[in-house]
Amino acid sequence: MELFIDTGAVSEVEEIAAWGVLSGATTNPSLLAKEDGEPGDIIRKIANLVNGPTSAEVVSPDAEGMIAEGQALRKLHEHVTVKVPFGPEGLKATRALTDDGAMVNMTLVFSPNQALLAASAGATFVSCFMGRLDDISVDSAKVLEEICDVLRARDLDSKVLAASIRHPEHMVVAASLGCDIATVPAKVFHQMLNHPLTTEGAAKFEEDWKSRPEFGEWLGGLVAADKG
Repeated sequence: MELFIDTGAVSEVEEIAAWGVLSGATTNPSLLAKEDGEPGDIIRKIANLVNGPTSAEVVSPDAEGMIAEGQALRKLHEHVTVKVPFGPEGLKATRALTDDGAMVNMTLVFSPNQALLAASAGATFVSCFMGRLDDISVDSAKVLEEICDVLRARDLDSKVLAASIRHPEHMVVAASLGCDIATVPAKVFHQMLNHPLTTEGAAKFEEDWKSRPEFGEWLGGLVAADKG
């Protein structure tokens, strides 16, 4: 499962991209509105950092406006993916944009029926919002599983993208179900790092290493020799 970062903050992308785990990014108007700077500059910077699909969302309510905005957004960067909300107008826009060669991320998908329509319209990515399903007491894992199953049964090319990731368990579920991608907030990436046994083990290794100072000198010598 590929990992995208869900953010509008360039600083967060810089940090997580340095870990070497990112394949793309997703943004939306709400995330970009929280940041200082021109949205286009932010999107370009994020796309450069992740060097992969970077979703930028349209805001028009009608297909004609979505198509025009999507075509303009594509010109920001070669990696820009046009993010389109699910619905009749969004489906029309998705078909037009994909026929024109654009990558489209159809967002706000909450059922296998919606996913099937999105994929049939040519969406590159179909985004299922796990956290928002949980918020209304719907089993997000079951819905995500049904979406994966129905798209595979139809042998459609669209990739299932798990979105609205609230905690690491969502990540485990998405990966276990065979999702193609999960888009993850920086906060959850940090939560995924932590385990008490990792912290305990690292502290023990450091303690043992410091008990033999000559080991540090030896390793420093190896580094110096390698550079020389």
